[in-house]
Amino acid sequence: MNMKFRKRTYKNPWEFFKDLWLLTKNSGKIRKTMKSGIISHEFRERLMLTVTAVNGCKYCSYFHTKQALKTGLTQEEIDLLLSGSIANCPEDENIALIYAQYWAESNARPDSDAVDKLKEVYGDEKAQAIDLILRMIRMGNLAGNTWDYLLYRISFGKLDR
Repeated sequence: MNMKFRKRTYKNPWEFFKDLWLLTKNSGKIRKTMKSGIISHEFRERLMLTVTAVNGCKYCSYFHTKQALKTGLTQEEIDLLLSGSIANCPEDENIALIYAQYWAESNARPDSDAVDKLKEVYGDEKAQAIDLILRMIRMGNLAGNTWDYLLYRISFGKLDR
């Protein structure tokens, strides 16, 4: 499955600062999530690559491909994730990865049924950890894509988007 996704950017500074504020406000929870092991390094990279595939950030794609390889993911699995497929992923992560795709496609506004399903399958603590990871990569994706768009505009299209 080779899906072509558009690059999502921040539409205005308020949207960026809202994401920044949310992550800043939750910095303690983020540190705990990253260190606690509630989400394995491999699972975290799968989540990040899944969202990056939807948002199309070349910087995050490059960085998280390197990180995923370090955690032991295969190049084939990474390529599948970046193409929008979760075919080679552990079965117990599938619900979260499908949720991550939907979450990114809905611009971080999933419906309550999807959120409830995530909590039902993973429990509140793990679902909150997944949400924080998705929010972190979203901000990276949109910031990278916004930067690319700015370079494209100020170069009068000479620097390809």
